[in-house]
Amino acid sequence: MDQQPPSTEIVTLTSHVLQSQQHSPAATGDLTILLTAVQTTCKFIATNVRRAGLLNLIGAAGTANVQGEDQKKLDILSNDIMINSLRACGKCSVLISEENDDPILIDIPYRGKYCVVFDPLDGSSNIDAGVNIGTIFGIYKVQDGSDGQVSDVLRPGKEMVAAGRANHERALCRSYCMYGSSANLVISTGKGVDGYTLDNGIGEFILTHPNIRIPPRGKIYSFNEGNTLFFHEPVKKYLESVKNPANGKPYSARYIGSMVADVHRTLLYGGIFGYPEDKKSKSGKLRLLYEGFPMAFLTEQAGGLATTGRERILDIVPTGIHQRIPVFLGSKEDVEDVLKFYA
Repeated sequence: MDQQPPSTEIVTLTSHVLQSQQHSPAATGDLTILLTAVQTTCKFIATNVRRAGLLNLIGAAGTANVQGEDQKKLDILSNDIMINSLRACGKCSVLISEENDDPILIDIPYRGKYCVVFDPLDGSSNIDAGVNIGTIFGIYKVQDGSDGQVSDVLRPGKEMVAAGRANHERALCRSYCMYGSSANLVISTGKGVDGYTLDNGIGEFILTHPNIRIPPRGKIYSFNEGNTLFFHEPVKKYLESVKNPANGKPYSARYIGSMVADVHRTLLYGGIFGYPEDKKSKSGKLRLLYEGFPMAFLTEQAGGLATTGRERILDIVPTGIHQRIPVFLGSKEDVEDVLKFYA
């Protein structure tokens, strides 16, 4: 049987962003340049992840980050790659990284109108085992009249979401790039969620999952049940309800231990991802600015819900750059089921 030639009608991330820019009269191209820097960064990190075992990038670096977590060699390298690329693009004013105690303020002559928050390598504790890991980031526009300060990112997510819907140049961007059998970049600028896969042959992210929509209800729950002893009663009761439901159709458990990988699966197949506060981590474990906000935004843009159990994540006003929160996100009906136990 004759094989069909490969399609040449491909949509790359770069071409998609440029098309969006053309439809916005107010666009200056600054966000396009910044996104180009971000995707270059993701390609660079993906290459190093694939070759980590050959480049002596496996193992601990012997240092700890601001969270008190042991840093891996790839943590440090990925952070350096992100910072250097974002600083060099000339469109950023403030950078906030999980790996840095303090904000990075770009020198005034070189400041742009965007702030970027990021976790350079989420799930790094899984690096040595070859488990999927990823980069999470959010891009925010500085406030009118500001020259780029920390206050530009210490704003509630809902405020930035409204700005994201105004036009291309005022858009905020939320995204993650997952590194595994393939490099997948999932991104939203406030008009839905699209997924791109890195074609290593041509070095471009190709649109493979347009307009991702999370199912209203799934069949998978993703919690670290090793912490069950420390869970509060609402979480214990919810987990019991999905493992031993009245209809006799229990959910399947899937927990990778890398937020990027667990949320990616949840976006595609539905269900719920949860990392609640507990008796050990009383404020929660995940960070609001560069984990909670980006993933909550992507989930809501895909038709799901994201909550702490008591409030919508995107309604929270941040009080610090490394603030922690509890997280439940996923299919609308599944998250609503959790909320019933908190009522």
